[in-house]
Amino acid sequence: MAQHFSDVEEYIASFPAEVQGILQEIRRRCHTAVPGSGEMISYGIPTITVDGRYVVYFAAWAHHISVYPVPAGDEDFAAGIAPYRAAKGTLKFPLAKPIPYELIEKTAALLASGRQQR
Repeated sequence: MAQHFSDVEEYIASFPAEVQGILQEIRRRCHTAVPGSGEMISYGIPTITVDGRYVVYFAAWAHHISVYPVPAGDEDFAAGIAPYRAAKGTLKFPLAKPIPYELIEKTAALLASGRQQR
């Protein structure tokens, strides 16, 4: 049965310490990339919002972190996300490798700017 979290802090606290640190940094980077953003739990995972509008979701899994959805971007952005594309709307970042925080920050910024998903 899936857990239900009341807020992002509770969600992050449910993971091992090393994953908590990654989630906190992703959270921080998303808020930096999306000025004036808020946050909530939606679909059981952390969601960054602007004026009540969902912008970017992120979640921890057993072996990776996922970020949803995937925005359109220029050729450099497309090349940067290519190794992490798991599905049309999902980026998967393995926990066993360094997390590309700058790429996640860019993803959040593009989503906030209203770029359509590819």
